[in-house]
Amino acid sequence: MDTTLYPQLDDVNAISTAFGEAGYICTPRIATVVYLAAALNKPILVEGPPGVGKTELAKTCAEVIAKPLVRLQCYEGLDEAKALYEWKYGKQLLYTQILKEQLGDILGGAKGLKESIQRLHSTGDVFYAKEFLEPRPLLRAMEQDDGAVLLIDEIDKADFEFESLLLEVLSDYQISIPEIGTIQARSKPMVFLTSNDTRDLSDALKRRCLHLHIPFPSIELEGRIVTARVPELESQLSDQLVRFVHAIRELDLKKAPAISETLDWARSLVLLHANQLDSGLVHDTLNVLLKYEEDIVEAEGQLGKLLKIADGL
Repeated sequence: MDTTLYPQLDDVNAISTAFGEAGYICTPRIATVVYLAAALNKPILVEGPPGVGKTELAKTCAEVIAKPLVRLQCYEGLDEAKALYEWKYGKQLLYTQILKEQLGDILGGAKGLKESIQRLHSTGDVFYAKEFLEPRPLLRAMEQDDGAVLLIDEIDKADFEFESLLLEVLSDYQISIPEIGTIQARSKPMVFLTSNDTRDLSDALKRRCLHLHIPFPSIELEGRIVTARVPELESQLSDQLVRFVHAIRELDLKKAPAISETLDWARSLVLLHANQLDSGLVHDTLNVLLKYEEDIVEAEGQLGKLLKIADGL
C-alpha cells in the first residue's frame, strides 16, 4: 500500500482517535488491524454477526482518509459483469451504425467472406478499447488516481466461484481483460471484505487477507458507542438501555439485537422524551429492538427480570 496516500493510518493511536472523532469507537485490536493493513498492503476480512459495525468500519475509514468509498454488495449469482466490468454493447452498436460508410470503404472490393474478415482484422479491435469499457466496483476502485476504500460487503453471500474471481484483485491489485490485457491499479485501495459467517470462505481468500472478528461489544464499549452516536440520550437511561440489551441477548432468540438496533432504540427513546425504562415504555418500543414476533413474546415473558438487570439489581 502506498502509505503516502493514507497518512491518517500510519499510527495506531492516531487511528483510534480519528475513528472516534468520526463516531466509530474501535478497540485497540481494530485500530491495529487497520494500521497493519495499510502498512502491509493487505485487505481486511472482517467477520462477525450482523450489525456489529463491519460495514461501518469501512465507511468510517473512507471518511477518515477522505477517499471515495466504492461498495460491492455481494449476492448469490454475482459475476464479473456486475463486479469487474462489462462492455458497453449499446455504444458499440451505435458506433457501428454511425460508421457504416467507413466500414463500406474498408470492405470495398473485398472478394469473399474470408478477405472481408481479414480486412476487418487489420483494423484492430477498435470496439474493444477502454472507451467502450463500463467499469464496475472492483475496476472502478482501482481506477481512482488518489486511492479509495473498496468495500466488498457480505462476501459469504456470493458463490464460491466469485471468490476465485477476487484472488487476482486481492493479490496483485490488477484485473485481466482478455480483449485489452492486464489493467493495474493506479493506486492501491484500502480493501475491506465483510462476512456474517453464513458459510466458510476458502483458504485461498483468507490467506490474502488480515483477519478481524468483531463480536458483540462489552457493556462498557457499547455504552461508549451509544454515547458517541446518540449524545442526546441521558447517561442514566443510556446505562439502563445497554444493560437491558446485553441481558436480552442472553435469551434464546431467533435474532439477537445488533448494535445498529441498539442505536435505533436509543434514538427512539430520545424522540419519545423518555428518562428511564419501565415496562410500558419497553412494551411499546420492543419492536424497534427485536425483529421477530416470537422474540418479542419471549422477551415480554421475562420483562420483569430484564428490567431489574437494566436497573443494576
